[in-house]
Amino acid sequence: MINVLHQLASEHHRFSIKDSFSMQPNRVTDYSLVAAGLFLDYSQQNISPQVMKSLNDWARQCDLTGKMQAMFGGEKINNTEGRAVLHSVLRAPSDVQQAVLGGELARQVGDTQQRMAELVGQLHNGDLVGFDGRAFTDVIAVGIGGSYYGPKVCAQALKPYTNSQLKVHYLANVDGEGVEEKLDALNPATTLMVVISKTFVTQETLLNANAVKSWLVEGGCNEASLSKHLMAVSSHVENAIKFGVNSDRILPMWDWVGGRFSLWSAVGFPLACAIGIDNYNELKAGAYEMDHHFMNAPLEQNMPVIMGLLGIWNRSFMNYPSLAVLPYSHALRDFPGYLQQVDMESNGKSVGLNGETITLATAPIVFGQEGTNSQHAFMQMMHQGQDKIPCEFIVPLTTHSTLKEHHKVLVANCFAQSEALMNGKSLAQVKTELAAKGVSEQEIEQLAPHKVMPGNSPSLTITMDKITPKVVGSLLALYEHKIFVQGAMWGLNSFDQWGVELGKELSSAILTAMDGEDDTKLSPATSSQLARFCNLGK
Repeated sequence: MINVLHQLASEHHRFSIKDSFSMQPNRVTDYSLVAAGLFLDYSQQNISPQVMKSLNDWARQCDLTGKMQAMFGGEKINNTEGRAVLHSVLRAPSDVQQAVLGGELARQVGDTQQRMAELVGQLHNGDLVGFDGRAFTDVIAVGIGGSYYGPKVCAQALKPYTNSQLKVHYLANVDGEGVEEKLDALNPATTLMVVISKTFVTQETLLNANAVKSWLVEGGCNEASLSKHLMAVSSHVENAIKFGVNSDRILPMWDWVGGRFSLWSAVGFPLACAIGIDNYNELKAGAYEMDHHFMNAPLEQNMPVIMGLLGIWNRSFMNYPSLAVLPYSHALRDFPGYLQQVDMESNGKSVGLNGETITLATAPIVFGQEGTNSQHAFMQMMHQGQDKIPCEFIVPLTTHSTLKEHHKVLVANCFAQSEALMNGKSLAQVKTELAAKGVSEQEIEQLAPHKVMPGNSPSLTITMDKITPKVVGSLLALYEHKIFVQGAMWGLNSFDQWGVELGKELSSAILTAMDGEDDTKLSPATSSQLARFCNLGK
């Protein structure tokens, strides 16, 4: 089947997306669907019925449905770490949790959800207070990677739903300037820190957490009262207690929930603080609705499967190296950055499950920016550059803003970009337009080539009625499952990240060298840079 798809791809480099609408009168209807509050139109992709049939035949040949069932059923599909992948069960009803996790784990999940709700309620009601007796006005969540990006993106997206009395902030990067900037805007007496670390030994997280703890003490909090300002989400209770967190302020993490999918666990506590527990539960309900669709819809009408297969078609067969994710929504402005982690950390691999080299190209280079800013940045290259760059547009049809005309223009720009990427503009069209403006023939010959756009760039568009907690949950789950589909089809493990671990190991070696110990394991280039730092950078 792979050979068939390669042959189809060679033919489809000459395929006209624009002309396909006249060849397939029902193309929009055939290549669109609704699921969990989202509408997907993929009619502007470089595909034909034969391509879609071949992709679905290949999915069946790869037993995609069986791999989906294995994940949802709790099998240890993360084979390099010997772990199940069960973040989705955290947003499922209690009877599903019981069936998949068993009685004891399901009870732990239920207890954690209840404890989260209690703590959020106490913070919102002002029942939890700091060292001087005042209620908390701010929560600062200290984590990195999945402990940071998912909750932060959701908090931005759901700003209209946030609690006005309690502000939530996120701290991940170890740049001291960023830490100071964040803390300068807060009052130690009314700030609660939530440290999110599975092991409670993550270098970046502990460095930042200790900086915040020192800031609390310098701000007037004595050692006896420090625990009032500390919470933790961790699987290593002992380390959290050593840090100073009371045991009743520690929420658990489980090894069957990967970091970049941990929003649905107690890692989502800061987000629940921001939007309230009811809205957080709505977020989970939207995700579960997409889970249910993913598990039950036939492949040909399955939104995550369709998006996953289209992504594979573009990356592995059409050989398009990049993917632009373009939310025409200020609320979703950081969604492309979130997807960079979830997609490239999951599927940016060249080794299969059994250690074999994967011959197909895997994860695309994901990038993006909110529209219309993107139109005045990199989209020039998308219209006239040498590479085709598939696009995924995301736009809400209504807005929380009172500036309705702004939203009308925003949506118009979104639809215009997909149209322009598909249609392009030929040399003949350009010459006709310039002649109609009275431009001389000599000027036309000079200028016309610069205004030509080849078009035929594939895109899809996801719309929703409005940005709500439920819709955001659906959107996150859609992309989680899309990425799973792609990893399953490529035959790789989407749930480990050994490349990340290598950087951690080397940074420890460099820190040791900075303290004057042996640096013979470092390259000459790094040793030279290290010498410059030691002479000037300390």
